[in-house]
Amino acid sequence: MSVEIKVPAVGESITEGTIARWLKANGTMVKANEPVCEVETDKAATEVVAPASGRLTIAVAEGQKVAIGAVIGRIEEDAAAASSAPVPSLAPEVKQDGMQPAAAKPSAAAGPLLSPAARQLAATEGIAPSQLTGTGRGGRITKEDVLAHLQQRGAASPAVSTPSSSSLPAVPAAESKPGPNRSERRERMTPIRARIAERLLAAQQNAAILTTFNEADMSAVMALRTKYKESFQKKYGVGLGLMSFFVKASLEALRTFPVVNASIDGSDIVYHDYYDIGVAVSTEKGLMVPVLRNADQLSFAAIEKGIADLAQKARENKISVADLQGGTFTITNGGIFGSLLSTPILNPPQSAILGMHAIQKRPTVVNDQVVIRPMMYLALSYDHRLIDGREAVSFLVRIKECIENPERLLLEI
Repeated sequence: MSVEIKVPAVGESITEGTIARWLKANGTMVKANEPVCEVETDKAATEVVAPASGRLTIAVAEGQKVAIGAVIGRIEEDAAAASSAPVPSLAPEVKQDGMQPAAAKPSAAAGPLLSPAARQLAATEGIAPSQLTGTGRGGRITKEDVLAHLQQRGAASPAVSTPSSSSLPAVPAAESKPGPNRSERRERMTPIRARIAERLLAAQQNAAILTTFNEADMSAVMALRTKYKESFQKKYGVGLGLMSFFVKASLEALRTFPVVNASIDGSDIVYHDYYDIGVAVSTEKGLMVPVLRNADQLSFAAIEKGIADLAQKARENKISVADLQGGTFTITNGGIFGSLLSTPILNPPQSAILGMHAIQKRPTVVNDQVVIRPMMYLALSYDHRLIDGREAVSFLVRIKECIENPERLLLEI
């Protein structure tokens, strides 16, 4: 019996997606609930699992757009039943060559399996798939494999052209050398990257974005982390990071200045009496902002665990649309990449975003004495249509005060 594989519903506003990649080759045997492919929407990537055990038949190729609920493949259950009987007779064959049973061979005849980016790049450069060696999962040929092949091919070409260049002494040496690789390639944006581009452009066009700056002395926070990190880790099973301090400090500032936690809807101002904090996470597919719900009700440990879980799900492409929706305020940390100063862009429909940056030792004045302290620049971008400069500056000063005097915040250890 044939069981259809359909694109699952991933959110109320999501109507279509793109087959990002098949995790299993056409014709292979799969088990029930085993991931067989990834479907990428403009929000996140979702794994599609096999609805039953049997032989996989792929109906939609990688890179193709599909509607929610569309059939993208089938599972032949009869093949699973048939393959279960002769298992004992296949054992000697597995011992001899270490390969999978013959049931998996039809997929090999179909040729090497390429990722969408690898297929496009190979076609552009005129490279046959048979010339490539896959290093991805299950022998999949990745974009990096194609680039490696191009580098090897480019390294061989100068040796062939050397005799011809040396036979032209009248031409200056600088002109006789092979020129740099000036090729270019065109790749279609992934749905997630296209959605990011759309939202960032909309934020710039639809809001009056202004950024105010300050700096915070991180000495007290770093001293607390050093003093309590072992006991914190032992008691809660998670490390004490900087982000939990900034989430707590932001919550204190949001309570003091509720307009920063509000948003504009047409001609109305919507004040949110809850605090859902978005934390920007960089992934291979682009920037994602999973949301920490009801952050004001969470302890330091719960905040650290929540952020770690959401970041892991985002980087493993297991994040759900629900994890990314909503949010009343966002925190982004460019300091992990070495950024010293930046002007973050709003995450609509939110009205403000806090930017953290790299910690650097700098001279500063304390009690009329010049001392060296670990300092961090802070940036608050806000929608000037809703938030006045006085409120924005005071909000950021409040965060600075909480960070420089963390005893105001409850560590719960």
